[in-house]
Amino acid sequence: MQDERYLRLLSEKFPNSQAVVTELINLRAILSLPKGTEHFVSDLHGESMAFIHMIKNASGVVRKKVDEVYGATLSEEEKRAICALIYYPDERIELIKKYYDGDKDENYTTLFTLNAQISNLPTLEEWYRTRLHQVVNIARAVTIKYSRSKVHRLLPKGYEYVIAELLHESNLEQHDRQTYYNAIIDAIIETGCADQLIIAISYLIHGLTIDTLHIVGDIFDRGPGASKILDVLSTVRDYDIQWGNHDIEWMGAMAGNMALLATVLRVSIRYANIETLEEGYGINLLPLANFAMTVYGDDPCTIWQTKDFENNPRLTRSAQLMAKMHKAISIIQFKLEGQTVKRHPEWHMDHRAVLDHLRFEDGHLTFNGQPLLDTNLPTVDPKDPYALNQYEQDLMNQLWRSFRKSEKMQRHLKMLYEHGSLYLVRNGFLLYHAAIPLNADGSFAEADVCGKRVKGKALMDRTDEVIRMAYYGEGKEKEDALDYMLYLWEGEFSPLYHKDKMTTFERYFLADKETWAEKKGAYFTLADDEKICEQILKEFGLNPATGRIINGHVPVRTIKGETPIRANGKRFVIDGGFSKPYQEKTGIAGYTLIYNSHGIQLVEHESFESREQAILSGSDIHSRTLLQDFSGSRLRIKDTDKGKELLEQLEALEQLLHAYRSGIFREQ
Repeated sequence: MQDERYLRLLSEKFPNSQAVVTELINLRAILSLPKGTEHFVSDLHGESMAFIHMIKNASGVVRKKVDEVYGATLSEEEKRAICALIYYPDERIELIKKYYDGDKDENYTTLFTLNAQISNLPTLEEWYRTRLHQVVNIARAVTIKYSRSKVHRLLPKGYEYVIAELLHESNLEQHDRQTYYNAIIDAIIETGCADQLIIAISYLIHGLTIDTLHIVGDIFDRGPGASKILDVLSTVRDYDIQWGNHDIEWMGAMAGNMALLATVLRVSIRYANIETLEEGYGINLLPLANFAMTVYGDDPCTIWQTKDFENNPRLTRSAQLMAKMHKAISIIQFKLEGQTVKRHPEWHMDHRAVLDHLRFEDGHLTFNGQPLLDTNLPTVDPKDPYALNQYEQDLMNQLWRSFRKSEKMQRHLKMLYEHGSLYLVRNGFLLYHAAIPLNADGSFAEADVCGKRVKGKALMDRTDEVIRMAYYGEGKEKEDALDYMLYLWEGEFSPLYHKDKMTTFERYFLADKETWAEKKGAYFTLADDEKICEQILKEFGLNPATGRIINGHVPVRTIKGETPIRANGKRFVIDGGFSKPYQEKTGIAGYTLIYNSHGIQLVEHESFESREQAILSGSDIHSRTLLQDFSGSRLRIKDTDKGKELLEQLEALEQLLHAYRSGIFREQ
């Protein structure tokens, strides 16, 4: 029996038995609807164009709907044209109108001439009429499993009535209904509203083919469009983020961890990816450029050239200047990391206070006895190697002000906190980006997380709490939590890293590649064991027999025979290489795991050609299904976690109805 106080609060929303009965009918109907489609992706790493296209084509779901509706009745060219229109309606319509206006630009004349001949569409009005019918048919196929009220909430303001009439007009075989439907289409074209209606219906299709989007970590780094990804996410109706190590790196920098701020700058410059900083967030890098030229003006900075600088079209400054900036911010990073590590001896990371290991031997600068590839370190004081000189301190203050004053950066940081978490349990899945730290024997590893010794689920909960303290906390608690963000980036028992060390310094300064080695934690070997996965699932309250784990973080090298399906299907590793720098390792361009009312599909993607080609020629991300795990009976909303919540609401409403009918509560 619900608490009487709760029922009285509920009665304010449902003041009489009729209101309760109406809601009971509504909830029971919703519970019987098919489960919404969930999409899981990870490791986007700033590849905004591929991500945006994936949102628009719903990882191939839109194309499947077109095939289901039209089958062999339309040619391949026509189906591609429909898909391109749904994906990019604004741009596609603009090109179509140019064609019909007589603009014969060679880039698209051939395509649209062919489409016009195939479809027998001699005029723009005929094109509108045909395409309106087609996008409405696809929208009808997409919306059929949703309640009318849910669809209505997503309809664009001003067009609700017209689109609702088109979508729910199902008896077109009846002459009168067909006449009515055609009259709506004709009126849309005659009043000049066809463009807006096609665009609105296309966006409705985008919004409903992905009911819930799960980002299993790493929106940032490598690619140029992390800010664009977050802009697009802000328009998605239902999404969540499980923070990855690269997200934590940026979140720490955005919140004021100076070592991570330097790290963000270093990684961005190393990969010639300053677009996210400069264009995405308006960060002024001129102070860093001035500092680098002043300190390293005569230094060739040979080992500091950015990745693939000779062929990288995103390199917006001279390679030489970028190399100097790269070196300047890297030295500052090593200093700030050392300061932070020395403040926290409980981290046991003295080996990462790397400047302590520099020595002058026989007139040469060495690191643990090995010669350095670059010995020009004019800003490092041997007596106090971690101290920033005044010029460096002023530079970091300027850069931090630029971060703090970026409205978009602070808005995106808030999004990451409001929609993010370290892990998520949803509908029988356990989602986390990288690892649950384990000992070599498979037991959960215990670690100190800001003063508390924890392991397993408790470690993940405490870490999530500390990440939030870094943003929402105050005083010493906030300072320690903000420092801990650095540990999460590179600490041995961090669930986002879980390696013995991060050898950034060695990779720059030492020729011996054996010193670059980073030993992975036990999880990355043991989690391919079904029993270990069952142990983890049980720890998080999931049924070990039916639950599944979804990870990203470690690219799946399909070209070497690796598979994303691990531990006899208990774990899915869905980092397939959205990021272009990883695609040479993976051989593909990403995975999407799709969980709909029929079951689970794991989809493997090829590289995305370009947005321009998708608009112009209808090119798509080619995908193939690796796994289809479909159950015999279709899953309903009542079978989901949301369904459990609705069933609890249903029980409370039934008790409220009893209270009204028995006279315990007076109806209003």
